[in-house]
Amino acid sequence: MHPTHAADTPVRGGQRGRPHPLRMLWITAAWGACFIAIQWGLRDAPLLWYAALRALVAGGALLALAGLQRRPTPDRPRAWALITVLGLVNVTVAFAAMFGGVAGLATGTAAVLANAQPLLILLPAWWLYGEAVTARTVIALVIGFAGLVVVALPGGGGSGAALSLLAAAAATGGTLLSRRLQGPDLMVATAWHLLIGGTALAVLAAVMEGPPAIDWTPRFILSLAFLSLVGTAATTVAWFAEARRSRLDALSTWTFLTPAFGIAIAALVLGERPDGWTAAGLAAVLLAMLAALTPRRSCRMSASMTTAGRDPVSGTVIEGSANQGRSRHVLAPHRTLTPP
Repeated sequence: MHPTHAADTPVRGGQRGRPHPLRMLWITAAWGACFIAIQWGLRDAPLLWYAALRALVAGGALLALAGLQRRPTPDRPRAWALITVLGLVNVTVAFAAMFGGVAGLATGTAAVLANAQPLLILLPAWWLYGEAVTARTVIALVIGFAGLVVVALPGGGGSGAALSLLAAAAATGGTLLSRRLQGPDLMVATAWHLLIGGTALAVLAAVMEGPPAIDWTPRFILSLAFLSLVGTAATTVAWFAEARRSRLDALSTWTFLTPAFGIAIAALVLGERPDGWTAAGLAAVLLAMLAALTPRRSCRMSASMTTAGRDPVSGTVIEGSANQGRSRHVLAPHRTLTPP
């Protein structure tokens, strides 16, 4: 029996907190760089075939690593059904739309529109998982949506903008579905959803683009390696691990940093200078992220009081006054406060 990894362990009893900041920083930085890798790789490969290779290489690498670590394979039909649906949504639809958006837009603009997930996930997360939405979060939602509209205006919308938003919607569906993956091993489930989604993409590519006409230049090989191993395999496992333990509104809000990294890297590497509209829209989405992630003062004070009442050795939360001497054991450090 394979040992349970802490990052893979689902949170029990509805106790969900905030994502690890350092993990989210490297995930969003890698995703921002992915748009550059997509732009470079599309010079040497057809769109759908490149998207399919991204998923297949990433899934194959994860499955090989899982085999070396002797991780268990899912054995229930329901788990395989969920993994298949997740692959079709989070890989087949999301990757095809994302690559199409990058091909039809400037890299920075595509990065912004393809990361509208924080604005799309709030109501489904409340409906499906009971994660309440505060008035402050709704204000952040409005500010962020306005910023995305401002970013899309210079390009006049069109198919590139529509495809990028479709990619964001599919990624949102993938994050919501990943929360259901409570039983299967996380790495194995991630590997198979990439392989299933990548296979569907390859079939679609064969139908729409014919046999793969790929120029295997060093630039393409390096772009594919980074995109598959770093920007897909590593980041997807880390993202799904955070989706198991974190509130989805707090988690997805971090993706507002992805377009910031994407625009900065595109300016440095590709020479794409954001115009005034893009800069204004980006400022709006970053303000929305700040508003959504900064806890209210009352929440911080309550959290400090809760922490102060916990025994540091036994993990026991002390309730009531000191004279009462009553205590209660809990599964998590303390009850997670609803993020603003």
